[in-house]
Amino acid sequence: MKPTIMAALAASLWTLASAASAQHVVLARHAEKADASRDPVLSEAGTLRAQALAATFGADGPDLVLVSPLQRTALTAAPTAAAFGAPVRAFALDGGVDAHVAAIVAEIAAQPEDAVILVVGHSNTVPLIARALGVEAADMPECEYDRLTRVDLTASVPHADVVRYGAATTC
Repeated sequence: MKPTIMAALAASLWTLASAASAQHVVLARHAEKADASRDPVLSEAGTLRAQALAATFGADGPDLVLVSPLQRTALTAAPTAAAFGAPVRAFALDGGVDAHVAAIVAEIAAQPEDAVILVVGHSNTVPLIARALGVEAADMPECEYDRLTRVDLTASVPHADVVRYGAATTC
């Protein structure tokens, strides 16, 4: 995608995101895949990472979990959703990455001001969602699974902290 088109998309999504009342958004990439097929399950390492993701929330888990329709995102989110009784909503990819990101950001914007939302996405969507929420985010290499971005939307200017969780990944 051309940089000017991407900048325009980010600006329009930021306008939508700044109207968001959701207070905290946690962004994670799906955990390690079992194989390179189109819609794989998680590997053993991925299953362990999914459990580690749930543990990052402590006693206060998400109110809502947003995923793509691919099972690796739902499987990564499943331990967290189960531990906290959070509903899981899948957002289509068939309209393209831009439409997927816009739908996720719109759902975040529709949530109550005290909501905590977990978004489990992909290496190409997680940074775009972070940027659409108004925070800087580095591109994510295909080999990176341990990045967790916590976005705080409570201030007039969104703020993000990036932490690592589970077993370290090396790229």
